[in-house]
Amino acid sequence: MHAIIDAIETFLTDVLGAHFGVMICSMLPIIELRGAIPLGAALGLPWWQSYLFAVLGNMIPVPFILLFIRKIIAWMTGCRIGFLNKFGNWLVKKAEKNRAKIEKYSFWGVCLFVAVPLPVTGAWTGSLVAAVIDMKFWKAFFSCLLGVMLAGVIMTLASYGVVAAFQIFA
Repeated sequence: MHAIIDAIETFLTDVLGAHFGVMICSMLPIIELRGAIPLGAALGLPWWQSYLFAVLGNMIPVPFILLFIRKIIAWMTGCRIGFLNKFGNWLVKKAEKNRAKIEKYSFWGVCLFVAVPLPVTGAWTGSLVAAVIDMKFWKAFFSCLLGVMLAGVIMTLASYGVVAAFQIFA
């Protein structure tokens, strides 16, 4: 197990560089910036660099999700592959079930949903929700951006506060 961790660290620091490692980690669904900022802290990046590269990386997929996810979901719901069809229909039903609540809070609802630093509440899911309820592109984009920035502040304080505490006791 230690060899795997060393290989990942070597890849992130020597091959990609710590900055791009944080950015790429932040682009991944579920992990997003919630994992990228602690990674930056572990790799020894200053807090502001971890924050900046994590926010940038987390926002890269957002425009693509906002622009294309409805077409992808429509394709999935009409797909002959059982799993994709079921998943697409499940997404549509879930979105329609919560549509009124989401539309009621619109900008701030998506923003706060993205800002909560828990798995499955990040920019990927927030963008998906915004696209499914037909939120206008720029409104959805800035709602996700503000949410990502807030989540970044929370994760930076948590990650670098922990690092500082360990340095005091070391």
